[in-house]
Amino acid sequence: MLARIVACGVILGALCLAAGSPAAAQQVKKEYLSASEADKIRDAETPGERIKLFLLFATDRITKLKYELAHPLNDRRRMERINGLINAYSGCIDDAADLVVLAVEKQQNIHAALKEMQTKGKDFLAYLTELSKTGADREAYKDNLDDAVEATQDALKDAEKAEKEIAPPPVRRKQ
Repeated sequence: MLARIVACGVILGALCLAAGSPAAAQQVKKEYLSASEADKIRDAETPGERIKLFLLFATDRITKLKYELAHPLNDRRRMERINGLINAYSGCIDDAADLVVLAVEKQQNIHAALKEMQTKGKDFLAYLTELSKTGADREAYKDNLDDAVEATQDALKDAEKAEKEIAPPPVRRKQ
């Protein structure tokens, strides 16, 4: 009887450990950044570099989305991938916009990143708007696409506001 109780305890303990493992946590919480992308964000030294990285990752998601939409396959997980790419794009744009707001509060120099955000953001918005009008099977991803359009519009507004509020870059005088 005691051996049976110990065996049950060992099995129960193993199940508890498995439930608390990183693999179990990943199944519950879906991340939109790969491990290497998250490392790059962590390793970036300035907010401007981080903003540019998030824009690079957003560009990657848009490129993958274009590919996915251009190559329709009768795959039952296709819409899941499309929705995942749109959500990942929105996450990248939201995080970039959050960094812009934080950098403005701290008066950090992010001028180059702001210009890049405005340029790429306009391109993203144009593509997403067109996709919402003419995209194939758009009813299956309409809600996520609407969120992505809104996130892009908000990010562009944040960048425009930041450009007005942030201190100009330091001027180097010739000696």
